[in-house]
Formats: sequence, structure tokens, C-alpha cells
Amino acid sequence: MSGLQGGRVENIRQIFDFGWPYVRRYWGRLALGILLGVAFGLFNATFVWGTKTLFERLEPVETTVDIPQDAVPGAWKAKISALNDRALAVADGWLPRVGVPLETKQIIGGLMFLPILVFFRSGIGYASVYCLGWVSEYAVRDIKLDAHKKLQGLSMDYFHARQLGDHTMLINRGAGSLHKCLTYGVADAVKEPFTILGLVVAMFLLDWQLALFGILFAPLSAIPIYFVGRKLRRVAKVAYTKGTEQDSLMVEVYTNMRTIKAYGLERLQQSRFAEIYQKLARVGMKSLQARHLQNPVIELLSMFGAGVIILFVFHTGKSAPQLVGFLTGMIMLYQPIKKLGGINQYYQEASVGVGMLRTAFDTQPSVAEVVEPKALPRLREGLKFEAVDFSYGDEPVLRGLEVELPKGTKLGVVGESGAGKSTLVSLLLRFYDPTKGRITIDGVDIREASIESLRGQMALVSQEIVIFNQSVADNIACGKLDATREEIIAAAKAANAHEFIEGLPEGYDTHLGEQGTRLSGGQRQRIAIARAFVREAPILILDEATASLDSKAESEVQGAIDRLEEGRTVVCVAHRLSTLRGMDRIIVLEAGCVVESGSFAELMERDGAFAVMARKQGITSAAV
Repeated sequence: MSGLQGGRVENIRQIFDFGWPYVRRYWGRLALGILLGVAFGLFNATFVWGTKTLFERLEPVETTVDIPQDAVPGAWKAKISALNDRALAVADGWLPRVGVPLETKQIIGGLMFLPILVFFRSGIGYASVYCLGWVSEYAVRDIKLDAHKKLQGLSMDYFHARQLGDHTMLINRGAGSLHKCLTYGVADAVKEPFTILGLVVAMFLLDWQLALFGILFAPLSAIPIYFVGRKLRRVAKVAYTKGTEQDSLMVEVYTNMRTIKAYGLERLQQSRFAEIYQKLARVGMKSLQARHLQNPVIELLSMFGAGVIILFVFHTGKSAPQLVGFLTGMIMLYQPIKKLGGINQYYQEASVGVGMLRTAFDTQPSVAEVVEPKALPRLREGLKFEAVDFSYGDEPVLRGLEVELPKGTKLGVVGESGAGKSTLVSLLLRFYDPTKGRITIDGVDIREASIESLRGQMALVSQEIVIFNQSVADNIACGKLDATREEIIAAAKAANAHEFIEGLPEGYDTHLGEQGTRLSGGQRQRIAIARAFVREAPILILDEATASLDSKAESEVQGAIDRLEEGRTVVCVAHRLSTLRGMDRIIVLEAGCVVESGSFAELMERDGAFAVMARKQGITSAAV
């Protein structure tokens, strides 16, 4: 058990270590919240004094609260007695007493005595929770922003190895559990221990013997808290895993409804959801069972403590006010103990979330900038692939690739699926680094350049058309974030998109929805081409830009692409070989190697691999 207890302390320490750099940014509110929490905890002790004082006034003989001689050291005894006497002197005129006629002042005092105590206690507690909650909200905001920044800074291989649900769970559930822990766990961790301390001290001051008997069973409350915490941590891990599967499945299903309906896969998908939700329901019940079994056990122990006090009072002949005061203290004492059990639940769940966040934060991108990267100037000479090898795993994808592309040259890249065409593009954009060899721009190895200046040289138009859930203008401006409205309109006109954009309900301010579903494929691609136009990048990368379009949409888009290519260095990956007629040079890849190179006409005349692919598409030498 000691090993597990050490592991639990280690979990709490990890949460503190992770959260402290964010929390301390708001140290002013944090310190105020902690001080108010301490005051709240200690203020609870006044209820023990208050209830005993009220019930003492039911006796006709004037009494005061006795401080046992052996309960308090002599130096403190006089101070506490003097403080008690002053408080009783103030309260005496306001509180009713048996045998004394009621006056208006005493009626008001009797009605307001306990409400005033509750008012101050609640006010201090609210202020403490508000301050600590404010710190928590903004700390978790910063954590989520840093998590997004970290994820967007990681390399592509990180995302290829994970489901989308991993990212949604990291941000929503991982940071969410930490938020709950910081909001409620920290506040209770400050208030409740001081509440226990204040109540225990107050009970010992009133009667140390009763206090000893009263808290006899309190340490046993740690047993259910301990075992519940272990179970909740295991349950939280399973919940995170199944939650990830749920989020990934939701994205998979609801972004592919067209295919699901076409193939009648609704029942299959429903069964997949049912399997996940069945497991989540079981996990939820285990969590519910663990959470709600803890409090009844603690309450049962508290009642044993109350029973011992009652027996001891009858045995020793203690007064009724003493019994009432101690029962008040006992009832109040076990409430913070139950809350501390709840804190344990928060920390156990948060430890799993923090573990996920820490793993993501500790992950280093496989493609990283050098310590002092160079800022690449605008392309002047050209780019080169020099003896480039690359593999995603054990199997090589590119082998000894040698390609030189002078400024203004248009290069076509063709090959069968898996030949390495898209990998060549990914290496040029530095989504990955070569296993061997290097890629240079104007003689500078792109690994020595800043990623911002490298990718700022390039505009990408891909078959994977990305439309953001923003306005048309904002989508085009993704190519150049500071683009003016005039530049955006000019880019749209160059991309043959202005006319249909003007026909939208709000023109350039029309929101296109997720993935631009209200637009046709050709319209979405022209938005993407306009994005490339406004970027004004010297290097244009076309990765199967018209592969997903029908012949009519392709003809509409091809004219815009031709204009986009003017005056730029172009790398065009294409499956439809007819789109490469205007290329200055074409390379043919097979198994990661260049097997042919030349112009369109030259390759057709050689009657090699390129000509074979061309004939499969109905292109012959006579048609060239």
C-alpha cells in the first residue's frame, strides 16, 4: 500500500509541476484565493462556539465556556479566555436567555446570530472560489492554447500515427479534467484542511476528552478515499481510450455520410456506436459506484463518532450545551473529510489527463529548425534534389533522386501509385526530411532555412481541397493573411472564381460551411487556386490538382491553373498526363527512382514507360 500511496503523491506532484507555470501567471488572485480559503476554513470553528453559546443561554444560571486547565498551555489560556469573554460580552445584550424578558434587540439578535455567521462564512467561501476559479479558467485557457500551438508545431508523422479522436480527447477531456481539478480540487484542498483544523482545535478548546472520542473514527475515512482513488484512476484510463474511439468514429461517420448512405451502412455504423457506448456505460457505472460508495461509508463512520460522544456525555454527566456543541462540530467535521475524498477523485482523473498533455508537450517534432535558421530570400536561381533517399519505415520510397529545377522551369512528375510522387512534394515542403542527401534552394540546404521563409516561397494546390468554415474572402486570404479586399478580388478573378462568388448570398462575405459543402468541386478548387494566386509565391506545387474533377470542371479549372503557372517555378504531380503538355520537363518515377526524363514530345517518341502510361489514357504520338 505504501508503494501505491507513493504513486498517488507522485501523481499529485506531476499535476502541480505541470499546472504551476500556468497558475503562477495569475499569482495575485491565486494568493488572495488561498488566503480567503484559509480564512473560510478557520471561520467554521465559530459554529462550534456559536451553537454552544446559544444552548447555554437555555439554562437560567449564567455560565461561560470553560477552558479545561490541561487543554491549553498557560500562555494561550489567558488570551483565549479574554477573547471568549469579550465575545460573550458583545453577544450577551443581543441574544435571548431563559428567564429574561425578550426585547426587540434580543429578537433581532436571536434571528440574525446564526445567519450572520453563515453570511460571513459563505461570503468568504464564495470569494475564495471565485478567485481560484478565475485563475483556473485562464490557466486552462493558456494550456489549451499551448496544446494547440504544440500540436500544430509537430511533424506530419505524428498525425499519421494517431486518430483524430486522440486530439479532441487531449484538448477536451485531458484539459477538461485538469480544469475541474484546478477549479474545485485546489479550492477544496485549501479550504477543507483548515476547516478540519479549525473545528478540531475548537473542540479541543471546549473539551479535550470529548474531542478525542469524537475524532476517533475520522482517520478511518482515509480507507474508502484510498481505494476509491485507485479505482477511479483505472476507470479514467478506460474512459479516455473509449472516448478517443468515440470521437474518431463520429468524425469518420459524419464526414462520409454520402458513402454510408450509398452503401446502406447505417446499421453497421450504428452497431459500432452501440459497442462503444456500451463500454462507456459500463465505465460510467463503475465510476458512479466508486464515487457514491465513498460518502455513505464516511457518513457511517461519522455517526459512530457521534454515538461515542453521546455515550461519553451520559457517562460523565456533561451538559447538554456541550453535547450540542460537539455534535455540531462532529457533523461539520465529516463534511470537509467527504470533500477531501472528492478532491482525490478530481486528482486521479486529472492525473490521466495531465499524462496525456505531458506526453504531447514532451513530443519533439521529427522536422525541426536549426538553432539559428536562415531566412530564405525570394527564389533567384532554382532548387535541387541532390542524391535524396527517403523511407517512411524500412521500405525506401525515394532512392538517389537527382533533380535540378532552374527558376521559371515547369517540372512534371508522373508515375504509378506508390512511386514516390507525393513524397517528393512532402520533402520539398519539408513535411519530412530526407534520409540521405539534401534539397537546396539557391544552394541553401532547406534544413538550414527557417520553415516560415521556406514555405513562404511556395503555394500548394492539391486534390485534397481544403475549405475552412469561414467566409469566401477569409478562405482566399489564407494564402496571404494581410491581403486587402482588392487583392482578394483580383486573385478570385484570375482564378475564374469572381463570377460565381458574386452570385453567392453575401458575395465574398458568404460563409462556406465545413469543407465548403455548398460549393461544387470545381468551385472549391477555384477558391484554392485563388488562395495560391494571392500568395504570390515564386514556387507553385500542383499535386493532382484536377484529379478529383470531372472533365467539365477540369476545363474550367485548367485555364486558371495555366495563368497561375505564368512566371513561376512549377512542380506538377499529375495522373492525367494530358495536363503536362505545357511542362518544360517531365520525370517518370518507378520505385522511387527517375527512369525517364524529357519533354512531353521527347518521352512519347522514346516509347518508354511514359508512352506506355499515355497510351493507357488514349494518348498517342500522333496526338502530340
